[in-house]
Amino acid sequence: MIEKVLTKYIPMTETAFYILLSLTKPRHGYGIVKHVEEITSSRIRLGSGTVYGTLTKMQKDGIITVFADEERRTVYEITELGQRLITVEINRLKELHQNALKYEGDFDDNKSI
Repeated sequence: MIEKVLTKYIPMTETAFYILLSLTKPRHGYGIVKHVEEITSSRIRLGSGTVYGTLTKMQKDGIITVFADEERRTVYEITELGQRLITVEINRLKELHQNALKYEGDFDDNKSI
């Protein structure tokens, strides 16, 4: 199951990454939107269609679960499979970042092409 999910989601879109990253605790849809906006300094402002479409897909794939809170709001929570997925993606991004830092000097404007 994990291999199928990894193939489908890795590399993750920025939207999917931040939605999943925002589920460090259970949140309702609006809470996800606000959290993503906050942690990206408003660089990413998710529309409701994008959020709910992505959440529906993630629920179908077993990455998140859905339940209603005491106020009957729909709340989303990451599953163990989702935690494994975000961990793989974070490690992929760390490698990407390390390699970017390692080689960024090779692209200085001062070097002739």
